Amino acid sequence: MSIARTPSLAHWGAFNALVENGRVIGCEPFARDARPSPMLTAMPEMVHSPLRIARPAIRDGWREGRPRSGTDRFREVDWDEALDLVAAELTRVRGSHGDSAIFGGSYGWSSAGRLHHARTLVRRFLFLGGGCVDQIGNYSWGAAQFLLPHVIGTYQPVTGRVTDWNSVVKHTRLVIAFGGLRLENSQVTSGGTGSHVLETWLDRAKAAGIEFVVISPNRADAPVSLDAQWLAIRPNTDTALMLALAHTLLVEQRHDAAFLARYCTGFETLQRYLLGEDDSTPKDADWAAAICGIDADSILSLARRAAETRSLITCTWSLQRAHHGEQPYWAAIALSAMLGGIGLPGGGFAFGHGSLSGVGVPRADLPGPEIATPPNPAGSAIPVARIADMLLDPNGSYEFNGRRGVYPDIRLIYWAGGNPFHHHQDLNRLRKAWQKPETIIVHDSWWTPTVRHADIVLPATTSLERNDVGGSSRDPFVFAMHRAIAPVGDAKDDFEIFRDLATRLGYEDTFTEGRDEMAWCRHIYERVRTGSARKNVALPDFETFWADGFVELPLPDEDFVLFDDFRRDPQLHPLKTPSGKIEIASKAIAGFGYADCPAHPAWLPPAEWLGSSTAERWPLHLITHQPAGRLHSQLDPASVSRGHKLHGRERIRLHPNDADPRGIRTGDIVRVFNDRGACLAAAELDTAVLPRVAIMATGAWFDPAHADGEPERHGNPNVLTLDIGTSRLTQGPSALSALIEIERWDAPLPPVEAWTPPRLATRGQ
Repeated sequence: MSIARTPSLAHWGAFNALVENGRVIGCEPFARDARPSPMLTAMPEMVHSPLRIARPAIRDGWREGRPRSGTDRFREVDWDEALDLVAAELTRVRGSHGDSAIFGGSYGWSSAGRLHHARTLVRRFLFLGGGCVDQIGNYSWGAAQFLLPHVIGTYQPVTGRVTDWNSVVKHTRLVIAFGGLRLENSQVTSGGTGSHVLETWLDRAKAAGIEFVVISPNRADAPVSLDAQWLAIRPNTDTALMLALAHTLLVEQRHDAAFLARYCTGFETLQRYLLGEDDSTPKDADWAAAICGIDADSILSLARRAAETRSLITCTWSLQRAHHGEQPYWAAIALSAMLGGIGLPGGGFAFGHGSLSGVGVPRADLPGPEIATPPNPAGSAIPVARIADMLLDPNGSYEFNGRRGVYPDIRLIYWAGGNPFHHHQDLNRLRKAWQKPETIIVHDSWWTPTVRHADIVLPATTSLERNDVGGSSRDPFVFAMHRAIAPVGDAKDDFEIFRDLATRLGYEDTFTEGRDEMAWCRHIYERVRTGSARKNVALPDFETFWADGFVELPLPDEDFVLFDDFRRDPQLHPLKTPSGKIEIASKAIAGFGYADCPAHPAWLPPAEWLGSSTAERWPLHLITHQPAGRLHSQLDPASVSRGHKLHGRERIRLHPNDADPRGIRTGDIVRVFNDRGACLAAAELDTAVLPRVAIMATGAWFDPAHADGEPERHGNPNVLTLDIGTSRLTQGPSALSALIEIERWDAPLPPVEAWTPPRLATRGQ
């Protein structure tokens, strides 16, 4: 039988699915992708994995209110029984407790397709049904999303809309990369990519003579080919270094006073702080050296180099996923303003290089594929990273971005897409909070840790079992995603599940707008086509697009330079800040009165860092990063992800100076622990890691121990991370502010059970 090739798309790249006898046997990378991700090879085994959810299932003990353990047995039921139960639960909770007793949970990485995008669909379904408690912000750049509008009037630069690589290669002479430029992260982008190009652009930049300085506790955060200068910084201290660079520019009169006067407001406030006029502590190189571990001469030299040439300051997303994570982004903007390069070709600041694919890639300003989300009648939302606080403290108050909120009393969680038992912090705390709702409903394709902690489980198709349209606003392609195989088991796509529920609840026509799957695919594409036509870009009709499998958007006519129009004429093109300028000090933030986020960039010691008294007990700083063999926790059971582990456990990298006194060698299983929890991991000694730092990938499927006090068995570092907001301003996650200890594990090794299907009972048992 011949092999069929079906075009599709994942967050890690476009491809043709190779199908034989109704099974996916391979994934052929998109012909235009010179560096496809190895993650494509994991898809066939995941589509046909024994961990697929075959039929709807109900947790034993749900009706009796027994706690969710993650190891419960489930009873399989037919679709009618499952959907009737879901509709009845939604009706019961809305009638007895109101719309704000329902929490609509999701995360945006479930599908590169825009129709079957679970976050869009669950919100659409719940909002049209009366509303729910929503999430605002995200775990990736939640602090930046709510800080940047106060400082520069928009958060678009953190989404990837920064000065493009063409401009950088032509004009930049020095790139200072806080957090690094990690190539592994560029395998993915939300909505998928047609071509992985970060390495190509870095090669072009190096060939153009650009120098790179990488500031990170991990030398591997920069490719060897860059020959970058590595400044090994203590985690969470980047703000102190930036302030010392700014102090050097100021006292040596190397700053651009004219730029600050015309385009900024509040510099006088920062100047007083840098000079120590109020606290008698100048933020000079000697001061910063004691905090960040980089010698004063290197700090002085870097400041002078940056001032002498066209420099670009870039920060990874990870910098703001720490306690007081607002400060390094604000300080980077202030430092860039002092250098005077904002709005100039190749100058200024950027966020997200080395965090995902597509940042700075030249792309015409044309719409991407999407479905609009209707308004939420409940008018209720919490910051995304405060879910455990909400569940543990119903009716408790919190502060966020200048307002005071009250946590709702949640009785039902409806989750479709995403795995909070991966991306949330302090998972042992989340497990306790997860007991609070009366009912938890989850859609997914596999028996993930979140599904195992649900009450009603609805099996969803993968992207290869449905039709869709995908693409990213960071990528110059839009892709047709053709159904390659029939649904596995009794799985249904999310759109069909929600349509069936909307029918039961009386609003099917409102939910579907009279469109079936293919009509929605056409509608999504036509929105892109119409929006492009308004900008004089003609795209082919839907039939041609669907037959070809993709359309490529034209390249922009000019290089994109962030804030170049503002620089040309700040009166004609003001920023959307109160002053219309860059707010180096913000009166609005000052008015909030937050001690944990003052009116200007400042060094605020994190709750946990190597300079704190807590480090006497927990002497190592844990840094977590995105994995190389999976996207977050997606694909973890597949062979690509397993190949990055040792003995079935996630690796933890540490310097030999830290391993030797503990009797640890590469390959040893170790217990990683602090007051919040413990996990098992496989040690790997690495001189590229700064001493007193340990590095782990996130996303190993959460595999809790059977008894309290025993370690999580698989190597999920979020049993160790700190679940507090970055500040009262943004309430972002503080995952990278975590201190730990490590010891060799000499006890018998418990099995990893996360990849074993749960106990199932068929209907009637």
